[in-house]
Amino acid sequence: MAQSQEFIATGRRKTSVARIRMTPGSGKIDINGRNFEDYFPTVPLQNIVLQPLQTAKVVNTYDVSINASGGGATGQAGAARLAIARALLQTDPNIRGGLKSEGLLRRDPRMKERKKSGQPGARKRFQFSKR
Repeated sequence: MAQSQEFIATGRRKTSVARIRMTPGSGKIDINGRNFEDYFPTVPLQNIVLQPLQTAKVVNTYDVSINASGGGATGQAGAARLAIARALLQTDPNIRGGLKSEGLLRRDPRMKERKKSGQPGARKRFQFSKR
């Protein structure tokens, strides 16, 4: 029972988490059991997910199965991008320089700021009345 080579990685962005399984194949991408183009209908979101594969020049060499949860479409696309870049690093350590120069191996730390007590939002204040 020889298992085919499988690369597993995790990526996070905002409140989204993407866990991926990458196997050698024809370039098929599934996200939460749905087709890649159906899950991310806009071209910019699709380009975000494909960016690490295009940078490493391996677009149609791996099948990617993504399990994304939490957040919205942009956060999930960013999380998938980081996970794919990390998995590609497992396949070939020599592509690290190219991925790193594009900023694909860096986790984006920006999160939503918490709401503070005594205020209606994170920064907004209740209206001030002088009299």
